[in-house]
Amino acid sequence: MSGPLHGIRVIDFTTLLPGPLATLLLSEAGAEVIKIEKPGSGEQMRSQEPKWGSESVSFSLLNRGKKSLAIDIKNPEKKQQLLKLCKTADVLVEQFRPGVMARLGFDYKSLSKLNPQLVYCSISGYGQTGPKSSVAGHDLNYIGDTGLLSLSMGVSDSPVIPPALIGDIAGGSYPSIINILLALRERDETNRGCHLDVSMTDNLFPLLFWAIGNNLVTGESPRNGSELFTGGSPRYQLYPTSDNRFVAAAPLEQKFWEAFVKAIGLDVELHDDALAPINTKKEVAKIIREHPASYWEQRLGEADCCCSIVRTFGEALTDRHFIERGLYSHTLLSHAGDSISALPIPIAARFRDDRGKALSAPALGENNAELTS
Repeated sequence: MSGPLHGIRVIDFTTLLPGPLATLLLSEAGAEVIKIEKPGSGEQMRSQEPKWGSESVSFSLLNRGKKSLAIDIKNPEKKQQLLKLCKTADVLVEQFRPGVMARLGFDYKSLSKLNPQLVYCSISGYGQTGPKSSVAGHDLNYIGDTGLLSLSMGVSDSPVIPPALIGDIAGGSYPSIINILLALRERDETNRGCHLDVSMTDNLFPLLFWAIGNNLVTGESPRNGSELFTGGSPRYQLYPTSDNRFVAAAPLEQKFWEAFVKAIGLDVELHDDALAPINTKKEVAKIIREHPASYWEQRLGEADCCCSIVRTFGEALTDRHFIERGLYSHTLLSHAGDSISALPIPIAARFRDDRGKALSAPALGENNAELTS
């Protein structure tokens, strides 16, 4: 088996995270992904720290198993070579602001005339249309504009920046994959490609289903740090321990809450957290603060009440559960011959390409001769 996308050719004009992660998933499922880069420097993530030998580890993780074509598309001869390659493609993914690909002569309207079967995916911050379509932005702007950031951003003296690039991945990479696969399925029936407009901001709203529901029903907007999933309930909290670790307590359902309050020995008068949630939360925090993480890990584990100790990132990487699940079973090679675990990705094992577990990201222009002959 070579993966369910074996025989699918993807032209990848993207840089940094949203597009490269999307095309990585296509590559891992067997597609041939050709990364289009500037001669000389390549895409900007190649220079990003930290370095893994002479290579950027971030670039290597996101571009494992792809091909690289370094080409000056402003050169008329080179542009024709790339247009010829686009005629053979099944999918093209680009991540420029609206209008850039048209100026370069590689927009959907132009390419669909050459290749009517092409599935053309445009990933952008705000979409191809609308008042903000040409506005520059990054992940923090996208989650800020959708209201997601406002629901759990700390206080003015110590604002909290989320540790994950939510807009890029949940709003960009994953929706791109979903829609590319749907478009390929549609092409099986119609023999026609299409243009996909993937807006990272648009695609964040499903993450806010609960906030949308609250607003539509009550007419009130959720408040920063005050709702069920953002710190407003004692049933969904981070409680510090005596050794400055944290208990992630999520005993939302009544049966789990009852097991939790019993395990920690909470005064029975505070069990009904609907009466005085602030008082209940304060007392729970006081009790959890009396013992170290190891004590609570055992006690709450025995209670089986949706509570755990917050792991450090290093602990998570060595967790036996993830190792036995095979998250680190694929290998990323550097061009110097060193190896580390490849990026864990949400492609089921049965769909992973078996070209070999040890793959590297391409050197800049590594496949020029093959792809321009």
